[in-house]
Amino acid sequence: MSMPSWTVLRSIQNSDQVNRHQVTPGTARRILTFAQPYRRDITIFLVTVVIAAGIGVATPLLAGHVINAITGGGSEAGGTVVRLALLIAGLAVADALLSLAQRWYSSRIGEGIILTLRTRVFDHVQRMPLQFFTRTQTGALVSRLNNDVVGAQRAFTSTLSGVLSNVIQLVLTAAVMFTLSWQITVLSLVLLPVFIIPARRVGKRLAEITRESYNLDAKMNATMTERFNVSGALLVKLFGRPDAEAARFGDRAERVRDIGIQQAMYGRTFFVAMLLVASLAQALTYGLGGWLAVRGQVSAGTVVTLALLLTRLYGPLTALSNVRVDVMSALVSFDRVFEVLDLDPGITEKPDAAPIPAGAGRIEFRGVQFRYPSADQVSLATLEDVASLDQRENELVLDGVDFTVEPGRMVALVGPSGAGKSTTSMLLSRVYDVSGGAVLIGGVDVRDTTLASLRDTIGVVTQDSHLFHETIAENLRYASPESTDEQMWAALDGAQVGDLVRALPDGLDTVVGERGYRFSGGEKQRIAIARILLKQPSIVVLDEATAHLDSESEAAVQRALAEALRGRTAVVIAHRLSTIRDADEILVLDHGRIVERGRHTELMSAGGLYADLYRTQFTTDSPIRVGP
Repeated sequence: MSMPSWTVLRSIQNSDQVNRHQVTPGTARRILTFAQPYRRDITIFLVTVVIAAGIGVATPLLAGHVINAITGGGSEAGGTVVRLALLIAGLAVADALLSLAQRWYSSRIGEGIILTLRTRVFDHVQRMPLQFFTRTQTGALVSRLNNDVVGAQRAFTSTLSGVLSNVIQLVLTAAVMFTLSWQITVLSLVLLPVFIIPARRVGKRLAEITRESYNLDAKMNATMTERFNVSGALLVKLFGRPDAEAARFGDRAERVRDIGIQQAMYGRTFFVAMLLVASLAQALTYGLGGWLAVRGQVSAGTVVTLALLLTRLYGPLTALSNVRVDVMSALVSFDRVFEVLDLDPGITEKPDAAPIPAGAGRIEFRGVQFRYPSADQVSLATLEDVASLDQRENELVLDGVDFTVEPGRMVALVGPSGAGKSTTSMLLSRVYDVSGGAVLIGGVDVRDTTLASLRDTIGVVTQDSHLFHETIAENLRYASPESTDEQMWAALDGAQVGDLVRALPDGLDTVVGERGYRFSGGEKQRIAIARILLKQPSIVVLDEATAHLDSESEAAVQRALAEALRGRTAVVIAHRLSTIRDADEILVLDHGRIVERGRHTELMSAGGLYADLYRTQFTTDSPIRVGP
């Protein structure tokens, strides 16, 4: 007996969650746009579903005729039975082929939609402002790319085919059954409420423990993610209590085990109950039908036909009783995906954007103002796991910043923590757009240029340069995909790290480990500088590139930086003020404004904020860190 028991149970589980979610108006229309490329496939798929539903009803009818032919006897009975048996066999073969065709087209449609949704979401998320990533839970975002995308795909496969197939099968089956014997049909449906009502109660309980299971799984995943990355593992080894960690994790895992057992038993109980009710209904059918057949009111074949059709009646009835939840679940999944796609990426390229002139190195900041966007502009409450997002406008981080850097010159940005130094560099590379004023490169506003030319013009080395868990070659080619091995070796040599890489057994094919942790801080920085040399930008931004290095590593990195800066315009955010004494101009920021500017000797003579910062750093045993 084929019945969609788990689909029904899943629908009941999701009913509360679906009812709480308010689907955005217009979601259904947007969904149709994803179906456009698959119109032909969907049409063929639906035709196969309709034909298969018809075969499902025709087979019991033919079985009834076989019984009637056998009981009727006669000289033609044998031939009739054989012909009917061959027809039933042919329908079985056709049904099998239709099943394969349905699977092919449903997979083609479903996987195609998954591909479209995932690539769109991934591409859109990459273009979101940096603040989006600082606020969003990574796990929640990944869930949108996985769970919700798969749930949306189900709308075009499971839900669409299930609803259509169940409706057709139910209508045909009920019509045929009432035509054969309305008394037996009515009696057969008496037990349906006996199944549906308890099933909903079981479903609510199952929904509760399932939600608990999801929460526990999420907590365990978060624990493992935090403890298994390099930084987390080091912290646990230095300060953690392995026994306590294992015990806490074990408690949660044991609860997940208990819930798993409960889920299995609820699911099996549900399935057994469905089989039992359907079997009891069949018994009633055989009882009443047999009694009517003995009295000559119906044929024996009719009784068998009704009993077989009954098995195809309960499944669609129970499934369609939850059709609203199935449809709403699919709409909710699409809606959650659209929520991400509807977020404003913030940084967009104008249709008429022009590339920055090749080799452009002149930088201008004209009356620049900047405030970070509010939370509701860059994020979703569901991605931050909060009730609502803060809509208050942030204070100005930069206010009236003016300066110019001529090609080939170096300007240094210094100041106390929170002065706006790193923010200034982010506006230059257009990680954010200015709130007022303008940033120009080569005389062109960065908002009017192509993003590709901006990336090619500017190279950035941060204080904690990130390396992907890939080979050294792949990390270098991230900046210049067409680079040859010879060019990469030249860049590594220029960054003072070529000999180190040559000494590795796998050379350029060495996997750097998560975040590059197989290398020291200084080695990572020099590989990052090699990436800049390979890119060959005309402007280089150094955001405290030596902040966390010891003296020996800093010296090696400084030699690499000298190569990286040769002949290029440079903006240097300084932590150690000794490293920028030779800058062509030093800009001192405080509370988002430039309060001093000049060369090192001039600023020291002026006795202002720069002189105070310099003296503080070099006259204390524990230097105060001057952060961004």
